[in-house]
Amino acid sequence: MTLRNALFDDLPRLLDLNESALPHVNSIELGDMEWYLEIAAYFKVVENPNSDLLGFMIALNPGLEYSSDNYRWFSDAYDDFYYIDRIVISEKGRGQGYGSLLYNDVIDTARRCAPVLTCEVNSRPPNPASMAFHNNFGFKSVGTQQTEGGSKEVTLMSLNLDNGDS
Repeated sequence: MTLRNALFDDLPRLLDLNESALPHVNSIELGDMEWYLEIAAYFKVVENPNSDLLGFMIALNPGLEYSSDNYRWFSDAYDDFYYIDRIVISEKGRGQGYGSLLYNDVIDTARRCAPVLTCEVNSRPPNPASMAFHNNFGFKSVGTQQTEGGSKEVTLMSLNLDNGDS
């Protein structure tokens, strides 16, 4: 398995992966993927020896003009943070440790850049597997918010990178 930076040629396949993960991530377009590739502090993929892309993660620095309600919440709550915008693991890649591989790597990367790593997990519709996964990494709930006109609710989470507590 290879963990590497995303490339422009990966974007159509990554977009397909993203759309297959709805509603756990929001729908985006190819232009959004191109923006992430240009602006993201972290955009890595998990690739197998057959060049199949089995997952990806995108994380952002603060200070961006980004319309995400969750990113704005963290921008208001923290002066400095590293924000996990999305992680997607393909159906055939789930349960094989690729999410942990990406999280261990982003934590190591973020630790050099910011005092706190942030993300959100859907609480409506619920995503109990993601919540358990984040709890196992030491993320703590720091708030909730309604999104998409009240049709979704997220639990906003943080991981203190100084000592592992939030």
